[in-house]
Amino acid sequence: MIRLLAAALLVLSSCSNSPEKARQNEPAAPKDTAYAVFTVEIKGMKFVPDSIVARKGDRVIFVNRDLVPHCVTELDSKAWTSHIIPPGEDYMHVVDSSSNYYCAIHKVMKGKIRVKE
Repeated sequence: MIRLLAAALLVLSSCSNSPEKARQNEPAAPKDTAYAVFTVEIKGMKFVPDSIVARKGDRVIFVNRDLVPHCVTELDSKAWTSHIIPPGEDYMHVVDSSSNYYCAIHKVMKGKIRVKE
């Protein structure tokens, strides 16, 4: 009985969809180059800061500190988009090129990511 319970717990823990588990499955940065992590807060119906300069492979974490849900969508071609980000939640984007972005729910909210070479 104890073995059965232990096996069941092992299976359940390996199937977890926790954010930590999901982040472990992301592609790792090459060992010879480290990536930077930028935090953009969503608050007061704005992206703060609304412009960042990053390198390819850097991560941008958008944290919703506002009272309403938001999203983050690449403006020009819609090449990438987040899910709806509820208050208190976040979304991570891996930078691969310069892009303008906006909240598709609140189109007045805009920001920029510029890639430095």
